[in-house]
Amino acid sequence: MRWWRTRARGADASLTTDRLRANAGVVRRRLHEAELGPAPALLALAVTWMVFQGLNNNFLSPRNLSVLSVDIVGTGMIAVGIVFVLLIGEIDLSVGSLAGLAGALFASLNVNLGMPEWLAVIIAVICGAAAGAVHGFFFAKIGVPAFVVTLAGLLAWNGLMLYLLGPESSINFSDDGLVAMLTSRYFSAAVATYGLAALGTVAYLLLSYHDRRRRSAVGMPYRRVLEIWVRTALLAVVAFATVYVLGRFEGLPLALLIFLGVIIASDLFLRRTTYGRQVLALGGGAEAARRAGVYVARVRIAVFLVSGTLAAVGGLFVASRLTSATQVPGSGMLLINAIAAAVIGGTSLFGGRGSTWSALLGVLIIQSIASGMALLGVEPAVQFMITGGVLLTAVVFDALARRAAESRLRD
Repeated sequence: MRWWRTRARGADASLTTDRLRANAGVVRRRLHEAELGPAPALLALAVTWMVFQGLNNNFLSPRNLSVLSVDIVGTGMIAVGIVFVLLIGEIDLSVGSLAGLAGALFASLNVNLGMPEWLAVIIAVICGAAAGAVHGFFFAKIGVPAFVVTLAGLLAWNGLMLYLLGPESSINFSDDGLVAMLTSRYFSAAVATYGLAALGTVAYLLLSYHDRRRRSAVGMPYRRVLEIWVRTALLAVVAFATVYVLGRFEGLPLALLIFLGVIIASDLFLRRTTYGRQVLALGGGAEAARRAGVYVARVRIAVFLVSGTLAAVGGLFVASRLTSATQVPGSGMLLINAIAAAVIGGTSLFGGRGSTWSALLGVLIIQSIASGMALLGVEPAVQFMITGGVLLTAVVFDALARRAAESRLRD
């Protein structure tokens, strides 16, 4: 009996050693191929927070983190739409102008024409979606390059935004209305906030187990039970820590909840629907996707429609933060930050690789740099230089990953 137990323990130890070696091999392969997923973005975010906290103790204060959690939403929404476009290997330069147009259209309809806020919001979002569909049509059906089509959209929609704003270049709206509430409403009740954190954690656990059973049934690779529980535990720590810290100021922002909801829904949409798989397949190569039965033109139009829709939604959040529609979204910085957020977060510029969570990570890094610089009293020029350096680093990782993939194909 002792001999059998000793042998069993030896077998378990050998199995554990083999697993460790296999995991180490995976890590080495990913380092060699530069396929690190969100790891570089998470590391950059951690370093950013540690540096600014070391320079100013107020950086990680509940107040500053609460402000940060709301400031990321407008740009983050637009970045989610950019992720869709980047996944097919294209670019949308019109999102900043569309965001400004949505805010101007809402304010013009609500303030100047007396239209109810809810109806003005719907019209503004529909116009953003229609503009995106027009871009997609000219790109997919007529054959005009996406760069040119969306550059024309940038100019045209920016001009229409300026026309709607009029000579004063801004329209103020009610600071206690529906749109203003998007960034001013907080949930402070502990039952609601901690309940949401618990609900999200349990939902992730159940979804992971469902995915494991589904993959196992068809013979596909699936996560081990231990990995699922470790991921769930990490999610629980992040969720409850976020609720605790934000609860020490004003509570859980409505804007952040909506943003997270859009990211989760978009991620599930891309990974678990036929359309999402077609988007990823198109990013791997248009001709290969066409031969696989993907209706390329339809997918391209739909992608730009999503981008235009989320640009309009993001524009409403930007206007909500200011309680006015201004020229700021169309100035170009919103466009640059949205594209930079998607790329810094890990979405490839060459298509086929990335997720909507990239938008969250990227915009957190960009806005954290801006927040830290503001606390330190550093001029914006330095912020732009640092953000540019971070963006260049992200693009270098992306280029290395693409080069490694091409090398494997040649071998």
